[in-house]
Amino acid sequence: MTDVLENIVAHKRHEIAAAKQCRSEAELKSRMADAPPVRDFTGSLQDASGMGLIAEFKKASPSAGIIRAEADPLSVATIYEQHGAHCMSVLTDEHFFGGSLDDLIAVRNAVSLPVLRKDFLLDTYQVYEARAAGADAILLIAECLDDCRLRELFFLTYELGMDALIEIYDPENLDRVLRLSPELLGINNRNLKTMVTSLDHTTGLAGRIPSETLLISESGIKTRDDVLRLQHAGARGILVGETLMKSSDIGAKIDELLGHSPSS
Repeated sequence: MTDVLENIVAHKRHEIAAAKQCRSEAELKSRMADAPPVRDFTGSLQDASGMGLIAEFKKASPSAGIIRAEADPLSVATIYEQHGAHCMSVLTDEHFFGGSLDDLIAVRNAVSLPVLRKDFLLDTYQVYEARAAGADAILLIAECLDDCRLRELFFLTYELGMDALIEIYDPENLDRVLRLSPELLGINNRNLKTMVTSLDHTTGLAGRIPSETLLISESGIKTRDDVLRLQHAGARGILVGETLMKSSDIGAKIDELLGHSPSS
């Protein structure tokens, strides 16, 4: 089967090279001075009563195809905030996910929630790009980064005041990620090489996560029972995108997942 992640990373390297031709890293650094102050992404999840929710805005994905092509980021973000999401994630990859940094900027200006840039970050350029756009946190995917680059991007993120959610799928990456003592660690239930999804992936690895690291379960979360199962296993946060974006009533779906009554 085609290695989807490998294809995405190869395409992303070309995108980064092209972006650098259009705007220098020095220019991005200068633009950071005008970026809005960083909001506390980790703190918002830590303060959650029950399961913390990172609600994701995305229009498409390699696994699901077109999800909600004409979705308005401002409308969706407002619903997420009104129904109790603790943070937001915005897909900024255009080629595979139909997103953009403009979506992130729009969302960051529309709501008070901390916002994560979700993309395939491989270069310091993208970290500066994220902060210049107003991101409060970024996603770092361990499968895409060797030890040296992971450390470089991780520490740069915190130098810029943002938080880093480090994501793994392959259990072999767990120990090298934990050596960084991350505040946030995401376990992706979707194998990015095959696109097969199983919540067993989080429940099987949760016991290896130290209590001081906040465990986030990502992908394949569809029902309240799923949330309770993950919470019982030790997850303290969930990242949910496709389930919300496909729902005919996004607000009601958030209420269901978080166990809220419709009027709460």
